[in-house]
Amino acid sequence: MLNNPCRVAVLTASDRSAAGVYEDLSGSCICAIMEQAGYALVERKICPDEQSMLENQMLMWSKSGAVDLILTTGGTGLSPRDCMPEATLAIADRLVPGIAEALRSHSMTITPRAMLSRAVSAICGQTLIINLPGSPKAVAECLEFLLPILPHGLETLCGGEVTCAVQEKNS
Repeated sequence: MLNNPCRVAVLTASDRSAAGVYEDLSGSCICAIMEQAGYALVERKICPDEQSMLENQMLMWSKSGAVDLILTTGGTGLSPRDCMPEATLAIADRLVPGIAEALRSHSMTITPRAMLSRAVSAICGQTLIINLPGSPKAVAECLEFLLPILPHGLETLCGGEVTCAVQEKNS
């Protein structure tokens, strides 16, 4: 177990999941992967594709001091209702474009459709926010790519106050 694990919140943008029409498989995927990697899941929320609702939820988590990382899923495509990047940018103090660029680049090795992603990454307060795709398969691929570097970024952002890497177990 980690002494002071990194605290994660997961936000899903989906009209249909928020209405109970579809199960939030991508949010569940994020939660499972992050918990398995040793992160502490603090909150999980499903919101409709409404920019103000998404902004308010991320802002509340960021300003509460209870969350080090917000991972979002959905709302990053070209649909007229997709607004997760706009919601993230609206509350951002600083951008972290390298994360979104690297995730897109990695995803392009799997599918050319990755070029249609409008995902962004940003910092709000001392919270890192990363927009992930909306499909469970793409979420898993992105997190597999992201997890090795994520601890360094979070520990730097949080001033070393959190431990974001699973400690090696002695066999």
